[in-house]
Amino acid sequence: MDKKRFVLVTGGAGFVGTHLCRRLVRDGFRVIVLDNYFTGSRDNHVEGVEYREGHTKDIARLVPEDVGMVFHLGEYSRVEKSLEDPPTLVWDLNIAGTFAVLEFCRTRHCKMLYAGSSTKFGDQGAARDLTPYTWMKAANTELVRNYGSWYGLSFAITYFYNVYGPGEISHGPYSTLIGIFSEEYRQGRPLTVVLPGTQKRNFTHVDDIVDGLMLVGEKGEGDEFGIGAEESYSVQEVAEMFGGDIVTLPPRKGNRMTSEVRGDKVRALGWKQRHTLSTFVQQFKKDVPRGVSVGQRILVFSTTFVPVIGPAETALLKLMRLMPQTQFDVVTTVFSPEALKTPSPLVNVTIHRVGYGSRLDKYLLPFLGAKKARALAAKTSYLFGWSIMASYAGLAGMLWRRSTSTPLLISLADQSFERLSWIYRLLLRVMLKRADQVSVATGAQERYASGQLSTQHLLANQQGDGFVNQVRFVYNALLKETMTKYE
Repeated sequence: MDKKRFVLVTGGAGFVGTHLCRRLVRDGFRVIVLDNYFTGSRDNHVEGVEYREGHTKDIARLVPEDVGMVFHLGEYSRVEKSLEDPPTLVWDLNIAGTFAVLEFCRTRHCKMLYAGSSTKFGDQGAARDLTPYTWMKAANTELVRNYGSWYGLSFAITYFYNVYGPGEISHGPYSTLIGIFSEEYRQGRPLTVVLPGTQKRNFTHVDDIVDGLMLVGEKGEGDEFGIGAEESYSVQEVAEMFGGDIVTLPPRKGNRMTSEVRGDKVRALGWKQRHTLSTFVQQFKKDVPRGVSVGQRILVFSTTFVPVIGPAETALLKLMRLMPQTQFDVVTTVFSPEALKTPSPLVNVTIHRVGYGSRLDKYLLPFLGAKKARALAAKTSYLFGWSIMASYAGLAGMLWRRSTSTPLLISLADQSFERLSWIYRLLLRVMLKRADQVSVATGAQERYASGQLSTQHLLANQQGDGFVNQVRFVYNALLKETMTKYE
């Protein structure tokens, strides 16, 4: 096969990446995807594409083939949210990952198409330093350009403008604006507009984005290939398109007011806008009934919880504060008399305690906790169950999982596996094998878990799959920060 027809797409299981892969396969390209499933989903897999799970930092090891081009879409991509998430998370996914991709392209002599962020053009350029995300994305465009100057790297930098369309994320902390409004419309809830509401965006359909990517990949060279719709709408105007009640939320730090589309270069290649947001919303309202309730709840298993907490539980509380729209049901032990007097620390957290108020409660948790979880699941639909440690809580989750189709995530948290007793090793092996997905926080945990497991899949629908990966990635980053403070 011609090398130019052999491409690698990072982030190819995500929203834009999936649509790009469909087009590439349709046009006869051989496609490899590298994705860590942070916001991507296995339900997005396209027939004819080869998928490899992993971090872009490991691209050279995971992709030994000699590809002709890399479409580098696989980065952290939320503006305001990057102020809440640990900066190490954004740095790891964007700076460290993109440097490795650049080195891959330099040493393999292949073209790199980089998906930059149009935020650096917002507010007359002032938005460049607005958040960790905007700064890192702008810095990456400079690094890509310098690789072209320093090493003769063939490159093109594109800029997306508020992409919307089928398959966008509508659940969890990484949802897009149109995804959020669509879900609120489905549930019959008021649409939430962040003040002042006059901030304008050039909402661009994902098919138009893919048209631009294909053109720039084939013909484009250099920077400033902006792919964006001509018309812009304020957030308030978009909410009014959907109709219904509107409620306002306080202003958010990092929320830019304007965006500037620099689309001359991509139009010179022949790109034309084919879709408009107003038509999309009109069709959506025709196809989707309003008022269908969709729950967004997570069932958590934890051996102890407030007031008895360690690093794992502390990181969990931080995560819960970052996700006020998600409801958490925590199945845990009484463990101490104080716990019965301790209310839930957050309005989106309900604590369900089992036991009698002593340390021996942890031995009862696998049985009483599983029973409590079954009773809760009989009345409530959960996106997934989650044990924050592979311990007594993990056993409760494992026993509960036997009676449900809801997937189970087990995090290994801050656990160490040196000098484990044979009985614990046996139980740990059983727990990990029964989990639908296992999340590790350290290299030692990854080596141990990989020796116990076959390939893990999350047996969930698209919203659960993407959502659980968002949760575990952010939780692990928070856990690392928390463990450092405890040391």
